[in-house]
Amino acid sequence: MNNKSVLRSSSSPVGVDQGLRAFMLRVYNLMFIGLGVTAVVSYFLMQSTSTLMALMGGPMWLILFAQLGLVFYFAARLHKMAAQTAQLIFFVYATLMGLSLSPLLYMYTGVSVFRVFLITAATFGSMSLYGYTTKRDLSQMGSLLFMGLIGIIIAGVVNIFMNSSGLSFLISILAVIIFTGLTAYDTQRIKEIYHESDSQEDAERKAVNGALMLYLDFMNLFIHLLRLLGDRR
Repeated sequence: MNNKSVLRSSSSPVGVDQGLRAFMLRVYNLMFIGLGVTAVVSYFLMQSTSTLMALMGGPMWLILFAQLGLVFYFAARLHKMAAQTAQLIFFVYATLMGLSLSPLLYMYTGVSVFRVFLITAATFGSMSLYGYTTKRDLSQMGSLLFMGLIGIIIAGVVNIFMNSSGLSFLISILAVIIFTGLTAYDTQRIKEIYHESDSQEDAERKAVNGALMLYLDFMNLFIHLLRLLGDRR
């Protein structure tokens, strides 16, 4: 082995590490921009009670179905769409989330919303850091969490017809546990999908996908913590 080969092999892990850090930073930056879009849309909608009431009176179901449709479309077409298209879909989704979230936020005091946001940020940050740094394989935990997620989705649909406050409380507790675990699991998954050999287009698509995954973890964690800890107006 010549000197150049030795130098290349010894410097490669450093290059991968720097590339991975840059990739994860891009993921978090996109996620934070998405959260910012959601926050701005919700804030401006909450300034008009009449607009909120009109939103809850009809279009809300359309918005929720549009969000669901965008997620399925994104998942199905991600590998075929341009990175800019993926970003656009992500920010459209964040905008729709702001529209659907505003009526819920309006039900709680501003102080409690801010307090729950800080709790969510601290929980999310610590679990994402754990997922990034741990050497433990979280795939088995991820499978269990996914099954739990399916369970609370089914329970949530059932509770639409039952309208049980007790079941709603239980769903929120389980959801907080599940999305706390998913934050660590998804962070590890995002870290593992990074490849140094990816083209810039592929890396950007993966970054948008990772940002959406973490965005959904954060938002679901925030919503269910708000339902548990928020002070109603």
